[in-house]
Amino acid sequence: MPDPALSTEILHTDPAGIARAADLLRAGALVALPTETVYGLAGDARNAQAVAAIYAAKGRPALNPLIVHLGSLEAAEDLAELCEGARACASTFWPGPLTLVAPLRAGHGLAPAVTAGLPTVALRVPAHPVARVVLEAFGGPLAAPSANPSGRISPTSAAHVMAGLSGRIAAVLDGGSCAVGVESTILGFEDGQPVLLRAGGVSPEALARVLGKAPAPRACGKITAPGQLASHYAPCAALRLNVTRPLPGEVWIGFGPDCAAAEMTLSATGDLQEAASRLFGVLHAADAMDRPIAVAPVPETGLGVAINDRLRRAAAPRV
Repeated sequence: MPDPALSTEILHTDPAGIARAADLLRAGALVALPTETVYGLAGDARNAQAVAAIYAAKGRPALNPLIVHLGSLEAAEDLAELCEGARACASTFWPGPLTLVAPLRAGHGLAPAVTAGLPTVALRVPAHPVARVVLEAFGGPLAAPSANPSGRISPTSAAHVMAGLSGRIAAVLDGGSCAVGVESTILGFEDGQPVLLRAGGVSPEALARVLGKAPAPRACGKITAPGQLASHYAPCAALRLNVTRPLPGEVWIGFGPDCAAAEMTLSATGDLQEAASRLFGVLHAADAMDRPIAVAPVPETGLGVAINDRLRRAAAPRV
């Protein structure tokens, strides 16, 4: 629940706003900030109280670990042991929308709740200039899951953050809309072999070009990385997928030129990059219409893998 005594500040991305955000983070407060994927809810990853506050603000299950955001590959290797394949992917895709899961180093200094008790940690070096300057000003690792109530639609604007977390966090750095629009790809390694733990902003095809093979899909089972809950990214309204003819009263979200009659569209031209960048914003707008939602088919290729992953979780039975 929002704290009546807490007023969430809206910060500009000028030097004064960046300095204020860094000061709040050093004090153990939570600040939502833009990344190239979605807005993240940042807190000091070494501060147990700050990390606990992230879980509380989001209503996030304690078994769901957090992604740690860092300024460089070198900073990541201070916390975890990266295998050859992980280093190759980091060198290619960082800064960018890729998260690597790797074994923790001894003396890592992270709060235990960051990893939800796992012996591994999820690490990312973001590309968004605001996130990068905040990391530099703060000078340490930031735990930063998506800045929304757990299970709901991820935020791609400061307005989305405020709609879900106003009164629960100290501040939001308003850096405009997020360019990629879906969360990072999460890649792990088991016995040296790459495993796709979550589809996202880096396509499986792009990973295969670096790794020499496509990463294996994650086997069903216990949670081993962030973003693996079956029901997630969900609007309040009911959601149907792969709909070519909506039912009366449904908000139809189209994709491609064959859906000209749709009330909204992810991309009128069938551009997957545009669809990814618009996905959560369109879902927020459709949900505000207080009607059931139907979504047209999206190809399961490239960024379409991540888009369909998010849509399937949004449509899954609620938990």
